[in-house]
Amino acid sequence: MEPLFAFIGGGNMGRALAGGLVASGHSPSRIRVADVSEACRLACAAIHGVMVTDDNLAACAGADVVVLAVKPQQLREVCVALAPVVGPSTLFLSIAAGITLAHLEAWLGDGRAIVRAMPNTPAQIGCGAAALCANGAVSNTQHALAESLLASVGVAQWLDDERLMDAVTALSGSGPAYVFLLLELLEQAGTELGLPAALSRKLALATVEGSARLASASSDEPATLRRQVTSPGGTTEKALQSFNDADLAGIVLRALTAARDRGRELAAQVPY
Repeated sequence: MEPLFAFIGGGNMGRALAGGLVASGHSPSRIRVADVSEACRLACAAIHGVMVTDDNLAACAGADVVVLAVKPQQLREVCVALAPVVGPSTLFLSIAAGITLAHLEAWLGDGRAIVRAMPNTPAQIGCGAAALCANGAVSNTQHALAESLLASVGVAQWLDDERLMDAVTALSGSGPAYVFLLLELLEQAGTELGLPAALSRKLALATVEGSARLASASSDEPATLRRQVTSPGGTTEKALQSFNDADLAGIVLRALTAARDRGRELAAQVPY
């Protein structure tokens, strides 16, 4: 029988993952979404045709996979309430940033099969990037279920070392914000150079999207693609030299390091 998925949380990411399951062929009748927000429930039901409820326990009854898609500060309370009533063979998959496997094991109980994942917001359009790590109780079948769920909305990669999850959060979890900032700055600079605002936006957006698609389709490394655009003594070389003079590489490294370290700090503040 097709596995039964229960989502605790029907916000943007929970809704995206539920939609990915439906798009990849899973029956909406085998997907339940629980959320305290009526607006979230109505959106999930209207868009994906899944069963919705405001009762977490009802959503999880008989579930093969419980996806924990609530805010990190709410997760302990949710897990403690679910632990006594969810069957021992159920896989729990958490997408809460900064909540470790050790936290989840403490809240859900010993022997539980748990996967921790870090997706990102482009999952909403099927272009996400996610990393996953599992504890020792996860079976091969559960491993495949977790991977298929995240792969339904983009790229899914396993980590052997959970400690790398903070780096993943810094790179791909927070990464869309960096790209949006670059897009914002390109648009702003174009306008300041005299382009009409609408044209500057259109050109900036098409450039970022096209460059990403070209990099994805090409077998060349990004550095090679960059060199292909950079004629000696030309305009691109002059712009890149300005970036180098400002230590753009150092800025990016420091930014991701700060994000990684903040993730570690937040995890350390969460009580068991």
